Amino acid sequence: MNKAISTTNRSGLFVTGTDTGVGKTIVAAAIAASLRAEGLNVGVWKPVQSGEKIGSGLTDAERLLHLTGIEDRPEVVAPFTFEAPVTPMLAAKKSGVTLTIRELITAGEPLIDRYQSLIVEGAGGVAVPLTEDAFVADFISQLRMPALIVARSGLGTINHTLLTASYLKQFGVRIIGVIMNDIEHTEKINDPSIINNAELIERYSGLKVLGRLPHLHNELDSEMLIHIFRKRIELAPIRDALAIQTMGR
Repeated sequence: MNKAISTTNRSGLFVTGTDTGVGKTIVAAAIAASLRAEGLNVGVWKPVQSGEKIGSGLTDAERLLHLTGIEDRPEVVAPFTFEAPVTPMLAAKKSGVTLTIRELITAGEPLIDRYQSLIVEGAGGVAVPLTEDAFVADFISQLRMPALIVARSGLGTINHTLLTASYLKQFGVRIIGVIMNDIEHTEKINDPSIINNAELIERYSGLKVLGRLPHLHNELDSEMLIHIFRKRIELAPIRDALAIQTMGR
């Protein structure tokens, strides 16, 4: 929907989701923390966030920094933060701000210049309005980064994941794979679909499910997150995707 914007020297992975609240922040932090533990110069970027105030400790940017140990200021990681708990486009308008894709990208350039690669966390799903004329999928396409889809493990995820993948493909976005996330304690719910959902997503989408994360508690620290992530998730396709981009820089 937007004219192409130059994307020279941008290497990274865009972590999106099938919906809000599916665990994008945990997954983005886990990827960044795991790669940084391997000595890679990886940063995090939350281009726009809404629903909390920086300083509360509850914003996605603050959680990303806490879980990765990165010492950037949250205002740098999330250049656009709005308190209203609505879609970013509406939250910005309530604050008297008109967002554009160009402004979002420009605001992230200090991070783009500082790090070899960025793990970028989106807002909500791929069809969430970011600006008056652009959705999250437009933004991913303009960044020319591959995407990783975070999906809930339970009932309904096949539909949501297939629709998300199909929509991203319409924008020419390359999808690295899918990570399933247990939003709830699976032992507390009766959901027999969980056993087969990953297999069916792979069959019908042609995408690789890289693994499934268990329900994680809020007191999680970076070391524990890395341990769980490496044990449960196949990290090689993510490393490979970032390595290919870095070689082209």
